[in-house]
Amino acid sequence: MRRRTIALPWAAGYGLARTLLALGTLGTLAFSDSASLFREVATVGQYPLCRGVTGAGAFCLVSPDHFEAMRWACCLVLVIAASGWRPRYTAIPHAYVAFSVFTGISIPDGGDQITWILTLLLVLVAVGDPRRWHWQPQPRPDETASRRTWALIGVSAITLARIQMSVLYFQSCVAKLPHAEWADGSALYYWINNHAFGAPGWLRPALNAVAENPVGVAALTWSPLVLEIVLAAALLLPQRVRWMLLPVGVLFHLGIAVVMGLWSFAFAMWAGLLLLLTPYGHDPRLALPRRRQKRATSCPEPTVPAHNEAEQPVHS
Repeated sequence: MRRRTIALPWAAGYGLARTLLALGTLGTLAFSDSASLFREVATVGQYPLCRGVTGAGAFCLVSPDHFEAMRWACCLVLVIAASGWRPRYTAIPHAYVAFSVFTGISIPDGGDQITWILTLLLVLVAVGDPRRWHWQPQPRPDETASRRTWALIGVSAITLARIQMSVLYFQSCVAKLPHAEWADGSALYYWINNHAFGAPGWLRPALNAVAENPVGVAALTWSPLVLEIVLAAALLLPQRVRWMLLPVGVLFHLGIAVVMGLWSFAFAMWAGLLLLLTPYGHDPRLALPRRRQKRATSCPEPTVPAHNEAEQPVHS
């Protein structure tokens, strides 16, 4: 008898992605005061703009005198979300804070936008998560209609997140190709020496030693393009190849964070890489002792039956 199943999406792997997203936004709010986050932008106006949908953001609900209090309140929400406690209750407040930051601060970056999109999609996973902590092992399979429905919704949301990350990497690669500096391999020389987003002073001499060599700068420039297009096609590759791509992608975004200072972007992309490259229901067992971890890895991945083709008991 054949049996179709739905993988349970609730595991420490997706929980780690939630934590990374929360920590990225937390860093933005905790290490930047309100005067830096909310300022006037030429030809646009004073932030937060509070126009249309953006008027629903947290910082539009209070006067400028209370921005600091709201900032720390949002930090508290993010700390709780990052801890992994009660994901079904913290997912929506977490997504709301991510939305408020992306739409409210004067100079959001791509990381803030990615964080908002991924946290919104992960709401659909977390609201069906029955665990107290998202670090705990997967719950036991439950054949109730409600659990099957939430499992299907959660897996579908992670699938959408994967597609989003693939499109993002594809767009990031092809958008660079029409520019002469990326085509001729010299773009990284200019980025390294850019006064706004370039490498820090202590790192610039070492990078310039490579970037001032024609072969070195070409390798620095074209390597990200190759990696981005491979990551864009990751869903078409075997899982063993995706596992190899994961540390490469993590180091790639770590390098961007160190050189350009885009740490919130790095946290968002690390979370996205976890969703893109790990299997459904991936559980690294981060919070379990070694003995329990060894026992857990010998067990098959929990699944929820989606449909039985015969109305008879199924024996394991």
